[in-house]
Amino acid sequence: MSIKLEKVVQKFYDGLEEGKFLGRKCPKCGAVEFPPVYACNTCGSLETEWVEVSGKGVMKSIVLPAALSSKPEYKQMGKFAYGEIELEEGACFNGVVKGINKKKRKEIMEAGKLPVPVHAEIFQRDGYKTVIFALDEE
Repeated sequence: MSIKLEKVVQKFYDGLEEGKFLGRKCPKCGAVEFPPVYACNTCGSLETEWVEVSGKGVMKSIVLPAALSSKPEYKQMGKFAYGEIELEEGACFNGVVKGINKKKRKEIMEAGKLPVPVHAEIFQRDGYKTVIFALDEE
């Protein structure tokens, strides 16, 4: 079977340049993939289509970066953590969440606040934009 493949990566980054968060939605089962991939991870369909996602979701876990997993390109945003993000459209993935240090992580964990609301932001890296997340204001 031959399928026509789009430039998923290019379209995704072009969307960020326009201030949009783009994913792929499966018209067969309704699942949304973010970051976008060609095939639906729920039903396996190759017939996905572009959709703008809200960028709103929840962080379900918090992992502080260790010395070897810290990314120097994120230093300009200050403290951050990695976490499992679930968008309101249903997509789940690992992401970067700014504004979390050891004290904030402890506060969230001890108060049993997980999952905690987050929203996507566009972050300018060296030469291109990418998606990070920030805690919603409490």
